[in-house]
Amino acid sequence: MKKSTLYGIVALVLCATAFGACNDDETYAEKKEKERKAINSFLQRDVTIVGPEGDTLCHVGRIHPISEKQFRSQDSTTNLENNEYVLFRNTGIYMQIVRRGAGRKMKSGESKQIVCQFLEYNILGDSLQLNSQVIYWAANPEILDVTNTSGTYTATFNTSIFGGGAMYQTYGNTSVPSGWLTPLNYINVGQQMSSDEGIAKVRLIVPHSEGHSNATTSVYPCFYEITYQETSRH
Repeated sequence: MKKSTLYGIVALVLCATAFGACNDDETYAEKKEKERKAINSFLQRDVTIVGPEGDTLCHVGRIHPISEKQFRSQDSTTNLENNEYVLFRNTGIYMQIVRRGAGRKMKSGESKQIVCQFLEYNILGDSLQLNSQVIYWAANPEILDVTNTSGTYTATFNTSIFGGGAMYQTYGNTSVPSGWLTPLNYINVGQQMSSDEGIAKVRLIVPHSEGHSNATTSVYPCFYEITYQETSRH
């Protein structure tokens, strides 16, 4: 076989391989569609999130979505018996308020440090990604520096106190996902002063566009269970 013929065959094989690889790559639109289907399936699956030892961390259950109009008519609450989650259509976030919490809502112009405990579940990957309540993260709580500016919340993960918590140390970004800030419009952020008070607790489905940098880049949604409590550090 002539060298020119051999080179031609090799070139054709390489081109075919490259073309096939390109065809295998998902477009952004295809990734978003896969995310949408994963969320819709999650709503109906009666999911129970378990830890590495098989212990139940959160029974999500089958979710009953409600509109923002119904949410407002219920004094911005979600019925836990019906496992209601309000869907915010402009962001695609689903939220359930488990407890409104002690204290009061943040006022406009106010800044607070808020400590959060959370678990993060990758809906597309069907796996638990982070749990801040394990012993490894116990010494590094998630602390948010939050400011309310006329109803718009901005926040960063504080890295100066304990070097940052699970979110910062895992994803390397101080920006708090906007999905984490949505509940602040509806919950109280204070300190638990008595045993019969419960700190604010929510459950969220956060699409990639409202999530952390890794979720945004890889296009996957996460489920969160998060508590919010004002810290005494200022």
